Amino acid sequence: MDEAIAQFNAAAKNANPIGGTIKFMLDGNAVYIDGSGDANVVSQEDKDADCTITTTMENLIKLKSGELNPMMAVMGGKVKISGDMGLAMKLQTLLG
Repeated sequence: MDEAIAQFNAAAKNANPIGGTIKFMLDGNAVYIDGSGDANVVSQEDKDADCTITTTMENLIKLKSGELNPMMAVMGGKVKISGDMGLAMKLQTLLG
């Protein structure tokens, strides 16, 4: 989990603010990204977000490597998205 946080932090610092908040629930652990200000801030706070994405660490790694297609992952139930779909579409910059 620490490695995932470090990777999100590195990607978030290099990306433009996403314009809202996103929470990843990875194997029951929260990763919260607040991009509503001048920069994206990553924490492990478990609080309400504009968009929540629930998946496993294994599926997140597959998404990042290109082994798992994001649309197929959602359609197949491997990734669940609730809330602002527009924010979910901006995730490519944070997962890249």
